Amino acid sequence: MTDPPKSNAPQMTSPSFRLPALDQDFLLGDSMRGVRFQLEYAKAEESLRIWGVRSTIVVFGSARVREDGPGRHGDWYAQARAFGRIASERGGALIVNGGVRDNVIATGGGPGLMEAANRGAADIGAPSIGFNITLPREQEPNAYSTPELTFRFHYFAMRKMHLAMRANALVVLPGGFGTFDELFEILNLRITGKAPPLPIVLLDRDYWDSVIKFDALAENGMITPAELGIMQFAESAEEVWSKLVEGGLMKRLL
Repeated sequence: MTDPPKSNAPQMTSPSFRLPALDQDFLLGDSMRGVRFQLEYAKAEESLRIWGVRSTIVVFGSARVREDGPGRHGDWYAQARAFGRIASERGGALIVNGGVRDNVIATGGGPGLMEAANRGAADIGAPSIGFNITLPREQEPNAYSTPELTFRFHYFAMRKMHLAMRANALVVLPGGFGTFDELFEILNLRITGKAPPLPIVLLDRDYWDSVIKFDALAENGMITPAELGIMQFAESAEEVWSKLVEGGLMKRLL
């Protein structure tokens, strides 16, 4: 007597039978960590190339500052927004020069002062980038980064790489630990020669002098006076732009 056909359902439904590219459990496993790094690099890179983004101005600042916030918060927001507009208007983000755009505003993509910088670019119809990171709180994309240039990362390392690799300048607005992290990352890359001599400008010297004693680092021999001079300070969006231009921002495009 012939046996009835045996069902191959266990084989068909086994996780091992899934196509690797469609197997989320496999892709999110520990052995695929390197592949996930590669995917986070490649996805953003492809979109940036499609849009012709050759260089960026990275803008970082607190996600907790609001336009109608207390004390200096409102002014910081206004200056960040004004800078996003000025830089996009004058820096080349609106001009597709032989298929490339330069000095495109790039932020961490979140709310607060990052939102303000993206908003300034949007005010004049310029593209801007939001490099978001998955966090337990605070992090959703703001409504002003260009949708096709709004990315989300799991790995801080890959996000930092994308922030740094096209940076033509760094503008640092008042902020906390996250802002410090990005500031010191770029400062270290500059000092060690891992990044080109891009200008770095911090807004509101009183704020920065009150929270970080930069001079004490030099006085105690932790950095040299020349390294201290890598940073410039400014009090307005217009002055930030002037300091960037003085620091060679536009010359780097020639």
